[in-house]
Amino acid sequence: MFSVFGKEIYSYGVLVAAGFLAAILTWGWLGRRERRPPGFAADLGFWLMASGIVGSRLAYVAANWSYYRAAPLEIIRIDQGGLIFYGGFLLACAALALFARHHRLPLWYAADFAIPGLAIGHALGRLGCFFNGCCYGRPAGDSPFGIAYPAVCEPGKLFAGIPLYPVQLIESACLIVLWAVLLFAHPRRYKDGAVFALYLLLYPPCRFLLEYLRGDERQSWLVLDVAQATSIALFLAGVLLFALLPRRRFIP
Repeated sequence: MFSVFGKEIYSYGVLVAAGFLAAILTWGWLGRRERRPPGFAADLGFWLMASGIVGSRLAYVAANWSYYRAAPLEIIRIDQGGLIFYGGFLLACAALALFARHHRLPLWYAADFAIPGLAIGHALGRLGCFFNGCCYGRPAGDSPFGIAYPAVCEPGKLFAGIPLYPVQLIESACLIVLWAVLLFAHPRRYKDGAVFALYLLLYPPCRFLLEYLRGDERQSWLVLDVAQATSIALFLAGVLLFALLPRRRFIP
């Protein structure tokens, strides 16, 4: 956090905004390469960013409803954190379907186009989580990779002086690598939908494993937390999509 003209600016909000900018730049680069019309990337950004923020926030509010029921005005305060990625991802997928219909594009072409930008935007958003002190890891023990938080944030208060796994940084690094892989795969895809399916095969397993290093409180479902259950569902969707790609007639 820092101040500009006496106004507190939170690093989380700055990095989420930087993630949106990186996503639009990625879409702009892809758009120029694929000769999309001017303004295409900005239009896509509006559809996905608006739906992504709303979906992420609604998922977080639903998961913490006991707090927000007593403080409803806090629902709109997203500058200090409070977003659940998978909620935003699912609503953004629905918005992408509407975007593709509006622009008369094949759905899976639009999905392949959008997904690299989503990966880099998510990567920078996770950096925001790190500086905000949310989505933190569990105690790292004797691991040399642990990071201790200052007492001004939640993990610093709960684990005073105890190094925690920097889960947010690990996930951010994985997403940057994934972004590069998706950009490499995009012009080489053999069918529309292949790049989106590749994302579903690579990111959910990463997220599933990293959840075991998380130290913050999360919603659970049986023996898994909600993010792990969602990761399994999305991974299976990726497997199914890849299996159906050669038989293009089965995919809308």
